[in-house]
Amino acid sequence: MNIPFFKYRIALLASMIIIVPLGYIVRFSQGLNPAWLHDALGSVAYEIFWVLLFAFLLPKVSPLHIAIGVCIATCAIEFLQLWKPPFLQAARKTLPGRLVLGNTFVWADFPVYFVGSFFGWLYLRFLRLKVKG
Repeated sequence: MNIPFFKYRIALLASMIIIVPLGYIVRFSQGLNPAWLHDALGSVAYEIFWVLLFAFLLPKVSPLHIAIGVCIATCAIEFLQLWKPPFLQAARKTLPGRLVLGNTFVWADFPVYFVGSFFGWLYLRFLRLKVKG
């Protein structure tokens, strides 16, 4: 597939700049929705961010492969939350560690990761089609 990679990467970068604050706003806002919905939508944004980041770093890789890889990695990180060695606990006490590694294992996060990866994949396909011409 012949894609103008510069335009594609600029679109990915702009999308990441938008999705990060949007994800935080959704997750930490005190709207009318129940708390679990804020958390779930924030997790979808988190998943989309990782899909966008890896597409930015590896623009020639298939969007499907990126989305599947990100989904598998985030599911593995969720399972990693069950393991509590001192070095991981120390990392989880930092903001970057908390953002990447999380704190608490929750089964309900898995469907959200699948949804976020799916929407990330759809968005990558949309971007590729948009910048193709």
